Amino acid sequence: MSNNPLISIIIPTLNEEKLIGKTLSQFTPEFRKKFKAELIISDGGSSDRTIEIARYFTDKITSISQGEYQNISMGRNQGARIALGRYLYFFNADTLINEPYEFFSETLEVLSRHSYIAVACNVKVFPDEEKLSDILFHGFYNNYVCLLNKLGLGMARGECHIIRSDIFWSVNGYNESLSAGEDFDLYRRIKKFGKIKFLRKLTVFESPRRYRKFGYAKVFLDWARNSLSVLLLNKSASDHWEAVR
Repeated sequence: MSNNPLISIIIPTLNEEKLIGKTLSQFTPEFRKKFKAELIISDGGSSDRTIEIARYFTDKITSISQGEYQNISMGRNQGARIALGRYLYFFNADTLINEPYEFFSETLEVLSRHSYIAVACNVKVFPDEEKLSDILFHGFYNNYVCLLNKLGLGMARGECHIIRSDIFWSVNGYNESLSAGEDFDLYRRIKKFGKIKFLRKLTVFESPRRYRKFGYAKVFLDWARNSLSVLLLNKSASDHWEAVR
């Protein structure tokens, strides 16, 4: 880790022993040195080997005790509180990056322009697990996110949020009262401070585990219900967001 990190990579976890090693191994010591990056795990009270595995890779770990309550917004905010970077990169524990060196070079180039405060990108499922339904759904949804940003409405998928630290704290980070829809809510609140760039050429990949368990119809309906509830009522429609491991 650089003594004066430019980037803080923040990953919230909860019982992610199956995937966290692969996710963290993307950010090698050489990578972190080149990009002046620190790697932070914010754990929500894992009872498996998540923290044990994370210690091999990370610069900082913050965690709560098993049995304590923490939603995704709380976890991300807790990681951000110990972050020193000028730019905050939030990834989920099952997120893999296509060409990490290119990804970080491109996003930093955008953020260096004064008018841009945040970045969004494509999200797809792991290529080796991709089906036709994945291609169709994520093709549609990535275009939808891109359109919202072109219209100046602000949007990014929770698998990858990239934002200037000063902007993040100017809105007090993620809304910790939201059990779902916090990703939509954050970008909606920051849009008044500057432009959000959707980088079409960049992609991150996620596990299809949620789509396989619930199906795309239910997942999309849950997303839509929570987004509308956040927009109209400033609260989540869902009482909690079920973890899928």
